[in-house]
Amino acid sequence: MSVALLAALHYLGAMVLMACLVAEHLLIKPELDVARARSLAKLDLLYGVTAMVQIGSGIARMYSEKGMDFYLHNPFFHAKLTVYAAVGILSIYPTLRFIAWKRVAVSEGKVVPIELKRVVMLIRIELLLLLLIPVLASMMARGIGI
Repeated sequence: MSVALLAALHYLGAMVLMACLVAEHLLIKPELDVARARSLAKLDLLYGVTAMVQIGSGIARMYSEKGMDFYLHNPFFHAKLTVYAAVGILSIYPTLRFIAWKRVAVSEGKVVPIELKRVVMLIRIELLLLLLIPVLASMMARGIGI
């Protein structure tokens, strides 16, 4: 039962990650008011916490399911981790911008984000990369290509 709950937590985490990014993408506008800037910062915090839950539940699943040997010798596992790491690295810049935009919005009432196009593009790339992870996970779980 605990293995099933761990898997469910892992799957739900993936859905929350995607939902956070989609919501961030939809919230970004050329002029941000205080409420929107705060919402972006809160969503990004949820995104970060969920990413940590994903990592933790993924590591726990490695130990509780097929064993470390299966994962460590599977090229799709390494590809999945690489894509996940790339998403994490790409998310740093938007996170820093959200924090800065929130500060400016709180002090000035609204902000016109100069880096808007870059942040939107990075979020779109993150979304595309996140779509690869379930594909790689499915191939990994079935041992395709080994």
